Amino acid sequence: MRCAFVLSAFALALAALPAAAQETTTPPDAGATTAVAGGDSVTIGAGGVYLNDYEGSNHYVWRIAPGAIGTVGGFSFSVAGNRASVDLIPNKPGPTWDIQAGPIAVVNFNRSSLKSIEDPRVRALGKRSTAIEAGGFVGLGKTGVITSDYDRLSVSVSYRKGVSGAHRAGIWTPTINYFTPLSTKAAVGVFASADYAERGYGKAYFDVDAAQSLASGLPVFTTRKGWKDYSVGALGTIALTGDLLHGFKIVGGGTYTRMLNDFARSPLVSIAGSRNQWIGVVGLAYTF
Repeated sequence: MRCAFVLSAFALALAALPAAAQETTTPPDAGATTAVAGGDSVTIGAGGVYLNDYEGSNHYVWRIAPGAIGTVGGFSFSVAGNRASVDLIPNKPGPTWDIQAGPIAVVNFNRSSLKSIEDPRVRALGKRSTAIEAGGFVGLGKTGVITSDYDRLSVSVSYRKGVSGAHRAGIWTPTINYFTPLSTKAAVGVFASADYAERGYGKAYFDVDAAQSLASGLPVFTTRKGWKDYSVGALGTIALTGDLLHGFKIVGGGTYTRMLNDFARSPLVSIAGSRNQWIGVVGLAYTF
């Protein structure tokens, strides 16, 4: 049976996460974009996403976000909403180990638009400049693990740092992904990650100073560095044309994120928002 796995659903689900409000919580496995027995492949698409107003909010809206993912000449890339990454180590086809390393860039829109925030207390804190975050990732993947020669397990860690805009802090993100084809028409995956944020990130998005407290009614709060959150999620894709390697497919997924430590205790979360964060996405993609 002619079979391969395509991580288009993964990229498109991720594309929707931060489109209007927050930074991406789970980095794409750039080394696992598309594994085909020889040849290049590119998937493009767009999805509708149900996400919160800002990181830590309990109010949700629908947004639209694009995504693209693929492998060209053995090099994998991913453009997922506000995030782009490239695996600079060529992938080999077939059941094998894959060493991953490359750059990541993120445009963080968290609280950069007051009109998109429902809660008047959070609006009263003022908007943040759009942050540009740049860094890199390293990882290790294995194709052909449990179910077939085409399922994939990978682990990675990324680091990105704010280079302009709202903050100049660093964020560490370890991630584990598993993806498996169910047939030539369908595939599913699960993933988990966590974020460790430096002090400057909490200052930009979770602190409340005296002037902000007077304007918003929220108590003064100072956020310490530490583990910001953990996330778990699942995704799936079904080929409309009968083949995951070519043509149109439906992609969908969901993510649960739990805010942690001072980031969860911040008034933006504990009073105006929620520690429990949910994201859902459904979209249409085309592979060629």
